Amino acid sequence: MADEGGPTAGGASVAHGADHHESHNNINHIVPPNANEGTSRKSTFDLLESGMQTPMPGNKRVSRIDLEDYFAGPRDMDRHSKLPYFMRMHGSVTPRMILPLLWITCWSTLITAISIKVHTLAVNTLLLTVLGFVVGLALSFRSTTAYERYSDGRKAWATLSVQSRNMARYIWVHVDEREGEQGKDDLLAKISALNLLLAFALALKHKLRFEPYAHYPDIASLVGHLDTFAKDAYTPEVEVAKGKGLWKTVGNYLGLSFAASNPRKEIKRASRPLGNLPLEILTYLSCYVEDITANGTLAKPIVFGQLMTCISALTDTMAAAERVLTTPLPIGYNILISQIVLLYVYLLPFQLIGALRWITIPGTIAAAYIILGLHAIGNELENPFGNDVNDLPLDEYCEELRRELDIMMSSKAEGFSTLVGRSNNKLLWPLSDSGSQGWRGRSEKDIRSALRAKVVAPERVGSSSGNTLTSAKERV
Repeated sequence: MADEGGPTAGGASVAHGADHHESHNNINHIVPPNANEGTSRKSTFDLLESGMQTPMPGNKRVSRIDLEDYFAGPRDMDRHSKLPYFMRMHGSVTPRMILPLLWITCWSTLITAISIKVHTLAVNTLLLTVLGFVVGLALSFRSTTAYERYSDGRKAWATLSVQSRNMARYIWVHVDEREGEQGKDDLLAKISALNLLLAFALALKHKLRFEPYAHYPDIASLVGHLDTFAKDAYTPEVEVAKGKGLWKTVGNYLGLSFAASNPRKEIKRASRPLGNLPLEILTYLSCYVEDITANGTLAKPIVFGQLMTCISALTDTMAAAERVLTTPLPIGYNILISQIVLLYVYLLPFQLIGALRWITIPGTIAAAYIILGLHAIGNELENPFGNDVNDLPLDEYCEELRRELDIMMSSKAEGFSTLVGRSNNKLLWPLSDSGSQGWRGRSEKDIRSALRAKVVAPERVGSSSGNTLTSAKERV
């Protein structure tokens, strides 16, 4: 996202010319903080040409492994690990099982020692079979439900991306720009509308993470000009970062529930109504569609219908994501499954001691690791919008959408006839290297004959039938 001192609200470069060369000359100058006068006069294009690193937001360049962030999430999609999966700790639930496994080790050691040294506590292994079947059903239900929620969350965000791209394309291409100063106003309005599309995605991300305000660095410059409840509810106190103590940090790392904070505490602390920022942004987008319809820059009724359909689909997407967030597995199921898993694990030593003797201790630990691991990963996947390593990388998705919108706005939406008439438009490549100007001087019969010859000739240059391609070129 754009920094506060960035050139534009969405970090987008506006192209006023017909090609990219003209757009580069019109890019606003980026002034890095603490830069001297000579550097401040360089444009983005000059910095790229000179090989300097521009302060583009979202481009993370990690030169070393930061152990402090290694167990934090969500997972960085750009990172690549060459370690096999069984050796990786980033994203593993093993740290959450350290304390339960330690306690189970002590428990199985106690039961084994009493059974061997004092009095046998062994029971019939039939209980192992019966309880194992029940635990298997419970864990299967838990894992399936958790992954369905994860999948539904990803589908909702995929729908958001698709509808945002469609709406951005409709606005950038099908909304006209009038002549003179009005045309400049139309262009700025289109840029503002596309920035609001990005702001909607960011606002929904923050809402799903129980971050209800609008002062966050990635969204502040995009919605600062809007009149919203989140803006009115802002107070300087909400920006005060409350550091985590050692106890809470270690407790969160080990998965201790009594060390976790209430994720809704920011909402509860608000002294004013927080509203619904994503919905308010969609309302502003509806106002934009109404304006372009009223001033005549949107003359096609079918495009108006598509724009309203996109806004409606974005509303449905927001509701789908909120449904995943606010409808977890009923608490009764969670309590019962947790009790069943713990009961089975603590009964294992009594069933294994008769056959395994001292091997009961590592056998119980191995079985507990498998069972507790499946239970832990189910708990972690239940909310796919959080900040755990296994949650959806919403920051990456929003950054990808920002890049796509910037790319779309980087060049003017030209008429297709202009593209057809360019000299480097090789319509019949690889059969012919001639551009559209060369084929325009030939008859329609010649063009259609060349199209037929293109089907017969090999489609790839350098293939084993290159002689056939060469002869077809000569005939054309």
